[in-house]
Amino acid sequence: MNLHHAATQITSSHERHHEADTHLHGRLLLLARIVWFALVALTLSMYIASLRDYFTELQTVCRLAVCSFGQLSSETVVALQPFGLSVGSYATFMFALTTLVALATFATGCFIFWRKSDDWMALLFALTCVMGGMLSVLWTVGTSHSVWRLPILFVSELLFLLFFLAFTLFPDGRFVPRWTRWLLVVFSLVSVVVTFFTNLFTTHPQGIAVPLGLLYLSLYAGLIIAQMYRYRYVSTLIQRQQTKWVVYGFTANIVVTVLVFLPMLIFPRSLFPAVFLPVFSCMSFLLLFTIGIAIFRYRLWDIDLLINRTLVYGTLTLTLALVYFSLIISLQSLVHLMTGTISEQPLVIVASTLAIAALFQPLRRRIQLIIDRRFYRRKYDAAQIVAAFSATLRNEVDLEQLREELIVVVEETMQPSHVSLWLPPAKTDRMHQATWISPPPPAS
Repeated sequence: MNLHHAATQITSSHERHHEADTHLHGRLLLLARIVWFALVALTLSMYIASLRDYFTELQTVCRLAVCSFGQLSSETVVALQPFGLSVGSYATFMFALTTLVALATFATGCFIFWRKSDDWMALLFALTCVMGGMLSVLWTVGTSHSVWRLPILFVSELLFLLFFLAFTLFPDGRFVPRWTRWLLVVFSLVSVVVTFFTNLFTTHPQGIAVPLGLLYLSLYAGLIIAQMYRYRYVSTLIQRQQTKWVVYGFTANIVVTVLVFLPMLIFPRSLFPAVFLPVFSCMSFLLLFTIGIAIFRYRLWDIDLLINRTLVYGTLTLTLALVYFSLIISLQSLVHLMTGTISEQPLVIVASTLAIAALFQPLRRRIQLIIDRRFYRRKYDAAQIVAAFSATLRNEVDLEQLREELIVVVEETMQPSHVSLWLPPAKTDRMHQATWISPPPPAS
């Protein structure tokens, strides 16, 4: 048995020792599958029955103080008119988009069920995928005056509870730390009040909405802290990669949704209310898609590259946008001081665009270097060592010296337990060997 195979076996047995058994057998497995099919059938029937009311709500212009989820106000309809968009075109587009998202998430959930129906954690996430893709339709009809309102609110409430439960138990099916089970209890009580007792918000909007909003934020903050603790002290290497995928989807969902939701609150008469529902649907699909990758453990290590690229290009986009608008404002102010006119100058826009184009590559390399140095220190150090060795290769002619330096580079970058290098001599059949053996670990 070679060293790599032995290390792999030790790592695998160590991870299996720390992973909780989430597999079901016998009657319990049969019962879980029956419950899964029943809840999927209930959700699917509610979804199909709500489609007509959903399309009607999208086509109806809201003239009340509080509108249904996804329904356009009269001010937003006016903002759409300069672009040649009507309420009918918006309703058709949203109906097609939400249907496509529902089909994609339904297929994802069914695929998880097909491959891992004997795992109750996989069943939980499969049910979350199936129900989550239909949330936009169900919530729009549930917040209206449809006859399906109460059954849909029940299904929506069940989805919220399943969603919170799934992320509390992820990835090994245990409450870690133990106090997270109380987060679930409090979240269940608050969610029931928010869903079924909406009259409290109309009679006491300031006295109820603000405390409940703060409580919601506290619950989600507690969930994030619990996942950070689990990731740092409990999770195995595989579980950490799974957590990265789900946290990536969850973070992207929250950040993008908030970036659209806040302008919608500040500028209710703009296009942001019309953009919110499409963005919400797409980001919900992204979250459920990352859950599927984490469940199947497919290409788990690609998330490190994805996070790195997101950090680099997200920071680059934000920086270039700030530089671009700063240049436009500064140059227009300069033109105004020189000419006394305040009209928009095409030359200012052209100059700012050329400056951004010139800054793109140098700024991208600089941001990449900063992020690698700050968040990927081992990768950054390894790259520096390899770069230094490459420079040495161009100047070093002593083969013995190169051999020793190559062994040092391999040891510092890859940190193996044993390194051997054989080089055939020029005029003899004997083989020279240079060996580095790691020192024993210090006694604790």
